[in-house]
Amino acid sequence: MAAFNKFRAFVEHLAEGVHNFSSDTTCTLTAALSAAANTPVNTNSVLADLTEISYANLSSRVIPVSASSQTAGTYTLACTDTVLTASGGSVAAFQFVSIYNDDPTSPADPLIGWYDYGSAVTLANTETFTLDFGASGLFQLA
Repeated sequence: MAAFNKFRAFVEHLAEGVHNFSSDTTCTLTAALSAAANTPVNTNSVLADLTEISYANLSSRVIPVSASSQTAGTYTLACTDTVLTASGGSVAAFQFVSIYNDDPTSPADPLIGWYDYGSAVTLANTETFTLDFGASGLFQLA
């Protein structure tokens, strides 16, 4: 599994109340895919800072939040593993999967973090790629 890297602005956005992860009605997490030539950097803050691949032939990129809780002072945002499926043709190669919150309008589409899969991932028609968030969820805060 690729390691989670947080965008620096995410910390500020948390402190300023931009995100509300406790409700599906106020939090639509979405995956943004980028090719190797368009590496995310930790100083990116909103989706417009990224160069995304074409999503033609790709299934929904919405990531369901399954639980938002804290135990003994550690907050965990658990997300349902999300399967991306190529349908109707191949999907452009990508290496990075960035996660953003599609709901806030100020700032619009704030970035949370990204995963680097180490090399290009290509999906031919009907192939799948699973975003596996593991036991520790999308992220933990202690």
